[in-house]
Amino acid sequence: MPLDAPSHPNKDLMPRTWPEGFLWGSATAAAQVEGAGHEDGKEDSVWDAFARVPGAIAHGDTLEDAVQHYHRMPQDVAIMKELGLGSYRFSTSWSRVRPGDTGPNPAGLDFYSRLVDELLGAGILPWLTLYHWDLPQALEGKGGWANRDTAYRFVDYANDVYSALGDRVEHWTTFNEPFCSSLLGYAAGVHAPGRQEPAAAVAAIHHQHLAHGLVVNELRARGAQHLGITLNLSNAIPRDASDPIDLDAARRFDALQNRIFLDPILRGAYPEDTLADLGQFGIRDVIRAGDLDIIGAPIDFLGVNHYHDDLISGHPADEGGDGHSGGATRPTSSCWIGSEDIAFPSRGLPRTAMNWEVNPDGLRKLLVRLGEEYPSLPPLYITENGAAYDDVVAPDGAVHDGERTQFVLDHIGAVGRAIDEGADVRGYFVWSLLDNFEWSWGYGKRFGVVRVDYDTFERTIKDSGLAYARLIAAAKAPSLAAVNA
Repeated sequence: MPLDAPSHPNKDLMPRTWPEGFLWGSATAAAQVEGAGHEDGKEDSVWDAFARVPGAIAHGDTLEDAVQHYHRMPQDVAIMKELGLGSYRFSTSWSRVRPGDTGPNPAGLDFYSRLVDELLGAGILPWLTLYHWDLPQALEGKGGWANRDTAYRFVDYANDVYSALGDRVEHWTTFNEPFCSSLLGYAAGVHAPGRQEPAAAVAAIHHQHLAHGLVVNELRARGAQHLGITLNLSNAIPRDASDPIDLDAARRFDALQNRIFLDPILRGAYPEDTLADLGQFGIRDVIRAGDLDIIGAPIDFLGVNHYHDDLISGHPADEGGDGHSGGATRPTSSCWIGSEDIAFPSRGLPRTAMNWEVNPDGLRKLLVRLGEEYPSLPPLYITENGAAYDDVVAPDGAVHDGERTQFVLDHIGAVGRAIDEGADVRGYFVWSLLDNFEWSWGYGKRFGVVRVDYDTFERTIKDSGLAYARLIAAAKAPSLAAVNA
């Protein structure tokens, strides 16, 4: 298939010199693409169990087949090579590696070993995420992330994966978007395990932080060189900067979306205002002596997932229907524990199929802000950025997804502008490589730059994927030829 695509001019990309070694990649997650939900020893994750709850997942979709990456992995790696990807960010499934958390599963580990070998053989850097939300249901039955012991079980799992892959995998991400697996899973109930218990959500946040720090220290001691975490971060923009109610709403949103994750990891302390806001939910009770020293262990990179930013109001009547990140168009108000009066007014911007506003410059602002507010900030990687649109297959079998193509190019342009302003960004991973199981939306939302036919599982590179491949080729070209030349 020729890697050509329609022209989508973007002055930020024509031409641009990217930093030496800038990494171009794409990403998926085990639960969303693998399928083989109960094959080769794999047992239930919380998402397998959640999918059986009536009404939890759109259309009653399940993860059982997903897009059959487990059985079609060599074909998918060949597509990555065709696109020119320098890296593939994937996750290992805890419930495949340690089914029921009873011990390592050789068959599960063998799959990931074969995946890593296939990637290396194609000249693609494996970028491994240990936790992308698929906690074994057996551990959820013991309290899940609200139970402190789960953090130590995470160390066991990480050690199993490192023992199998540490000789070939150099980049290790502990958690993907703990905001979602804590607040959306334990407070809002729109993600697995579907609980609506604010105190459990607060405990889950802290125990995931603890698990992150424990694994950073453990794998560092075992010789791992590149350790980090991925957070989904957003700007909190007050609707009226002169209105104290809007300003306080933006502060509280920023605390729960950003600072409750950034500060313990990068500063070794929770924000004082957040401790006060969440005091009624027992946050101080779950923090033990020495925890924050563990949590604040130095990391080598910070992954940034970003899909949109947020205009914030403290007046609920201002709600404008804007969506929020994390796999649902609008998490319930219980997601913002202690901040239920937060509203998201519309700014009249274009929207994706997730009903998320499109504002590429928000990514530039976020990346610059991180460098300004966190002096000890490690190098940044955009580990997820992309958009869902309602794709249409043309009569010739192609997918001319112009909106997604423009979204990707415009956001990469914003990354370039952030680098010009001093942001230390070292790579960009488009979300997602493949259309897949989009959590509570099931298969109803397509993010892939590669289309998957959910009946035949046939893969087709969309125009967005072709354009991304052209961009990668141009970025690598010594002549720095324009992307759309």
